[in-house]
Amino acid sequence: MDLTPIPSQTAGPFFHLGLTLRGPIACLVTPQTIGERLRLTCCVFDGDGIPVNDALLEIWQADADGHYYLPGKTQEPTPKDFHGFGRLATDENGQCTFETIRPGRVPGNAPGNADALQAPHISVSVFARGTLVRLATRIYFAGDPANDEDYILALAPAGRRDTLLAHPQEGDAGAWRFDIHLCGEKETVFFDV
Repeated sequence: MDLTPIPSQTAGPFFHLGLTLRGPIACLVTPQTIGERLRLTCCVFDGDGIPVNDALLEIWQADADGHYYLPGKTQEPTPKDFHGFGRLATDENGQCTFETIRPGRVPGNAPGNADALQAPHISVSVFARGTLVRLATRIYFAGDPANDEDYILALAPAGRRDTLLAHPQEGDAGAWRFDIHLCGEKETVFFDV
């Protein structure tokens, strides 16, 4: 008998079924949540620019004052009306939309400046077919003056930082769009965390 090795399995395309069918988390806010409301549409594309209709995105962010919801931790203050976590599968167009707020600045601990603050951002985990592990990236907001001071954003090569920027949608107040390209010429910057 001749044994032929087969390729290892990658994640997907069914990994999100147990995570989203019974409990997608699209809305991170309550009526009492303080902060600038926004609708963030994320679009996932493969290397050929074709929408990925079976990806899963998880987001995590601070509230408008720069505090994370950390149940059981001693952080003060802990947001009571904002949990900061969302999880959605992409639709047939490779899109999903979160209702959230613009996050505040959080401590950055930049080398040589422990008091530095990071620019407002949202952390993103991408799970998609063809990947073995989650892909970690961030969403920053185009035009935010704090972007120039952000230590983590500065780690990305200058010519690729725009892959980490969400852009406001013209004519639709509060709507932002962030494109995630898994590979290819427009590949989003992913972080090794």
